[in-house]
Amino acid sequence: MGIRYYAYAFDGNLTDQALADPFSFLSDDPLADAWGFDHGATIATPTFEQTVPHRDMLYLDKAWRQLQCLTAPAEPGLIARRAYRMFEGSVDMNGMGWDPWVRTLTPPEVLAVAGDLEHISDEDVELRLRELRFFGRDFDDEFGVVVNYLRQARTFTANLAAEGRGMVYMIG
Repeated sequence: MGIRYYAYAFDGNLTDQALADPFSFLSDDPLADAWGFDHGATIATPTFEQTVPHRDMLYLDKAWRQLQCLTAPAEPGLIARRAYRMFEGSVDMNGMGWDPWVRTLTPPEVLAVAGDLEHISDEDVELRLRELRFFGRDFDDEFGVVVNYLRQARTFTANLAAEGRGMVYMIG
């Protein structure tokens, strides 16, 4: 099915718990949450409607990799954008698949990420995607997908920042 990106919000007063045990804030079946089917279903017809409120969950599908590259340092030795903290990470491959990457972002970190995401324009996305030659299909389609998910990430983090919330994300 592929490696995907899921983020779940938590209230600021739960920051210590989220730092100590980030897995307790993740769903046992995030794909079911994102695609709208019953948890643990082996055969299901997805509704493709997220079942967790958008205020509480962000699903970036497989576009996390493009967003990671967009916010990563352009060259080794350069400093990453603050928004990179939201997309950084990769799974650990093993013989049976992979172990996910999980990170907690505290409310102050979310505030910094949200502010930085506001400064990434569609033109920045286009330039970086062309520079990286990061498109396996039609460029316009790829660009549209990445911009759509960037906007969702921007909205999600802005709302969290406004409410003093943090997030736990998983790449896996």
